[in-house]
Amino acid sequence: MTHLALILTLLPGAALAGYGRPVPKAQSATAEFWFLAASIALVVALAVVQRLVARRRRNGF
Repeated sequence: MTHLALILTLLPGAALAGYGRPVPKAQSATAEFWFLAASIALVVALAVVQRLVARRRRNGF
């Protein structure tokens, strides 16, 4: 029984020994531009929703 526990303990370590963690790459200028555009669109959409909700409350709904 102890041999089985030892084997099951060491088996995942042997399988993960050859795993190399991926290194993240820097963002390209195009990716940064589209992220900026999406961020601005999100802020504008949130502002529009806030105005709609405020107008709806003012009208008594």
